[in-house]
Amino acid sequence: MGRTSTARERVLDAACSLIRSRGYEAVGVAEVCSVAEVRKGSFYYYFDSKQALTREVIREHWRSERARWVAVLSTPGTPLARLEALFDMQADDIRAEQKSNVVNGCIFANLSLELSARDASIRSDLESVFDEQIALVAEVLGEAVADGSLSTDDTPDRLASAMLAQLEGLVLFAKLRNDASSLDGVWSQVRRLAS
Repeated sequence: MGRTSTARERVLDAACSLIRSRGYEAVGVAEVCSVAEVRKGSFYYYFDSKQALTREVIREHWRSERARWVAVLSTPGTPLARLEALFDMQADDIRAEQKSNVVNGCIFANLSLELSARDASIRSDLESVFDEQIALVAEVLGEAVADGSLSTDDTPDRLASAMLAQLEGLVLFAKLRNDASSLDGVWSQVRRLAS
């Protein structure tokens, strides 16, 4: 972060890393506090529960990721080139994990698979993240339709949803196989959905 982190930030960072690598159920408050180097009392000063912490991890992680998505999608260039850059950025993030010999995948998808049937509030937070992702991609797809570089029978929202589902599926395979090469050629695979 470039400056001395507050106890709250350290707890969020530790929780994000632990949950991303091992899942919600496998991580306890005591371990988060140990990794964050804070006392349990400090944890409960900032968060009522592990669920509250997880919800904040989702919001904070998406806030950071959303800024990156917006930056890529608002760069100069054709709409399809900007979308390709977005999908390549996502693949590059997974490839960077491979350097540490583990592919953790997408924290949002991981939590969706683990908790969506058990925790309505976390499911709602995750739905909001994916809805925003769809909206961001759909806006650029709409630009591509408007400028004639994309012709599709689908609405931009439906196509964006299919493209992001394809990406998440590839990330899932990368996690399953612990091999980021599943994401090689991600844009060509995703782009075929609009053919």
